[in-house]
Amino acid sequence: MLIRQATLLDIDPVMQLVKAVVPLMIEAGNFQWDDTYPNPEVFETDIQLQQLWLAEIDGAIAGIAAITTDQEPEYAKVGWDTNETAIVIHRLAVHPAYQGKGIAVALLEKAELIAINKNIHILRVDTNSMNKATQALFPRLGYGFAGEIDLSFRPSLLFYCYEKRLAVR
Repeated sequence: MLIRQATLLDIDPVMQLVKAVVPLMIEAGNFQWDDTYPNPEVFETDIQLQQLWLAEIDGAIAGIAAITTDQEPEYAKVGWDTNETAIVIHRLAVHPAYQGKGIAVALLEKAELIAINKNIHILRVDTNSMNKATQALFPRLGYGFAGEIDLSFRPSLLFYCYEKRLAVR
């Protein structure tokens, strides 16, 4: 497995991954993504900001994650100081053909390495309250549950927030 930064040439295969994932999310009652979000423009911005990472297996995009420092203002509702710099993982997804193969773990480990390299000691992530897979994954990787929020750009959905603090070196 290769973890690498995305380029604009990756937009089409990234959107193919999204199109494969969205129906499964909706089937599971998770309406975080749909046919309007995330879209190519969101990923183009991620790529321009050098924050979209891909997990590639045999030349195929198996997973994606935007590894950013962008915190939602609603994170304050769980007691987080959003002025504290944190690595925040957004748009984490694994193609259905590659689920259960450690792809999400590898992308989250990449986020941790980026945090360490930038001397950032906090990792944060939110997930739809209906996403049982991530709710099991995050605690297993040392992320603590911080609380529940709503997000203004996704009204009527609930999101669970998780945080991992790294040891200061």
